[in-house]
Amino acid sequence: MRRSTRFVTWVRSWRAGLSPYDEVAGEIAGDEEHLVADAPDTWTDVPLASVLSAFAKLSPDEIRLVLPVAGDPRGLPGPGPFTGAALLAEEGVIAGRFGLVPEVQRHTSGSGDTFETVLWQMHPLAEAPARGYEPGPAEAEADLTNAIVEATGQLTRLDIAQWRPELAGALATLRRPDFAGDLPPGYDARSRRLYARASVLDQVLTLAGQAAPGGAVTGYEANRRDEALRPLRTACRHALVAACNARLAP
Repeated sequence: MRRSTRFVTWVRSWRAGLSPYDEVAGEIAGDEEHLVADAPDTWTDVPLASVLSAFAKLSPDEIRLVLPVAGDPRGLPGPGPFTGAALLAEEGVIAGRFGLVPEVQRHTSGSGDTFETVLWQMHPLAEAPARGYEPGPAEAEADLTNAIVEATGQLTRLDIAQWRPELAGALATLRRPDFAGDLPPGYDARSRRLYARASVLDQVLTLAGQAAPGGAVTGYEANRRDEALRPLRTACRHALVAACNARLAP
């Protein structure tokens, strides 16, 4: 799960007056520890809950998700530290005149146990970036459905059932428009359905990018599969952005 999606949706719901402030940090973090680096007026990393007040004067539309990749920097401001970090992480949050990018840090205790923390790097922006064109939930849902249909046909011809049977099964399941996404109050049924489908598919595509266990894949076959999945990855990213940045209902 991309952590920026939960950050954006819960902070937007709070700023719309639909979710209580005291619950936001816990909903974003879940069972993880979330810290923020370089927050205003701080000298060390601080808990996420202590930073949320910096967004108390923002409207929901001033808080948005970006999921950029090389060649598709949609939603980013001009060159700068935030843009570079968001491109590297392929996710980020714009909140007024700040940009935030999550980084998972792994630690080893003195007894040898390993654990993780999530550090949100906070970047000041020269100005709040203008919101460029983004497809709305209806357009993004149609694009995602078409991409799933197209990818299913291509991947069937590439014998995905032997390569990644879990991906083939997920693609078939995702064609059913009966999901209800885990979003906070304020999001309508279409946005919830779109978020659910895109979130599941996003995780499946991450799995698809890994080598299949025990599978021998030639360079040609790998390239064919990457080509088949590329439009689906793009549609999936745009769907997540459209769902999370959708206008909230009172």
